[in-house]
Amino acid sequence: MHDPHDMHDLILDASTRALRYLDELDERPVAPRPEAVAQLDQLDIALPEAGTDPLATLAELDRYASATMAMSGPRFYGFVIGGTLPAALAANWLAGAWDQNAALAVVSPLTAQLEAVALRWLVEILGLPAGTGAGFVTGATTANFSCLLAARHAVLEAVGWHVEADGLFGAPPVTVVVGEEAHTTLFKSLGLAGFGRNRVVRVPVDHQGRMRADAFPELSGPTIVCLQAGNVNSGAFDPAAAIIPRAKAAGAWVHVDGAFGLWAAASPQHAHLLAGYADADSWATDAHKYLNTPYDGGLAFVRDPQVLRAAMAITAAYLPASASRDPSDYTPELSRRARGVEIWAALRSLGRAGVAELVERTCRHAQRFAEGLRAAGYEVLNEVVLNQVLVSFGEAATTLRVIAGIQQDGVCWAGGTVWQGKTAMRISVSSWRTTEADVERSLAAMIRVARAVSR
Repeated sequence: MHDPHDMHDLILDASTRALRYLDELDERPVAPRPEAVAQLDQLDIALPEAGTDPLATLAELDRYASATMAMSGPRFYGFVIGGTLPAALAANWLAGAWDQNAALAVVSPLTAQLEAVALRWLVEILGLPAGTGAGFVTGATTANFSCLLAARHAVLEAVGWHVEADGLFGAPPVTVVVGEEAHTTLFKSLGLAGFGRNRVVRVPVDHQGRMRADAFPELSGPTIVCLQAGNVNSGAFDPAAAIIPRAKAAGAWVHVDGAFGLWAAASPQHAHLLAGYADADSWATDAHKYLNTPYDGGLAFVRDPQVLRAAMAITAAYLPASASRDPSDYTPELSRRARGVEIWAALRSLGRAGVAELVERTCRHAQRFAEGLRAAGYEVLNEVVLNQVLVSFGEAATTLRVIAGIQQDGVCWAGGTVWQGKTAMRISVSSWRTTEADVERSLAAMIRVARAVSR
């Protein structure tokens, strides 16, 4: 057994190492160097027969820190990934020390209360209907999955089928309508929910990836319509104001995949992008994207919390009942970490104005990327409405060489994609750490590499 008093030295050592890592983020190469990655083979050893001193174990772990991607730094644009706000990171560490199982209010009253308060703040800042319920889950995939289970419950209950008790064998068929540009994780969630990834009605989209309202099908019977708030490539928003009334008139459930785009509601400058979206029945988003909380933090919102609870709640004689909100009644998990703590801390430290400023600042950075790349002679493929930029450097092979060169250069990191048949580099600006100086430094590196490839 280890002496619990040794915990002080260990935690202080971990803090020192973590702070050094954070201090070096601004200047280290964003991608790990090949030699750092090659050293990871040294970790592949047999399970030791005897234990190792915790301080030595931590030191060994820290030796490989250079093999991480600097995702929490200011110049990682590869995916919609935020950094970690200082208050959220510190709260995450504190919650780790508390070591709470956040399933039940009676055994973890503090974390349950923090989650309830954060939920109320989130509903307000995201412009959702008062009284909306939510599950605090791992990410947008699980959030979509949870919302789809609530939708499945509601549309089948409406035709007299209790899916949680009787399953899907023999159930009335459910039509699922999605846009052609729906995100891959939505299809994964549909598969998990038993609807099938391919057994869907796909609606054509326009040149920005928005579902075309003029091509929206006639609906009948149990139906779930899935809209997208923030296309992962273009940042575009489906025309909810035109589609949702038609879906609701047919009795359909409307779900919104708003993994990052839902946060536009927090910004007075961008809230118009979400016109009509509050009329949906469920919404999925991430806190670890735009809110810049640590991994993992997804949110599954459902207009009627009792519908989400009906799809998720369990009963067992050994689980104590609570008069207040039990977090596990709204998520697929029973036992889970207290991820609501850092979400509360992020909102508490930023306030309404801080969240709005974070969204608006990253959107300005995206506009600057688009302007700078256009001015250098490269083609920006999307209308930059939020924080996503798609750029082509010419032929597909040339664009791929430029992307590889930028990633190897180390100043910044952006990834590739194929957008409506054209190979492009995608720039996602989501981090609170990214400054105007970071954008200019990144732009200069992108243009330098692209011109070198062309020569």
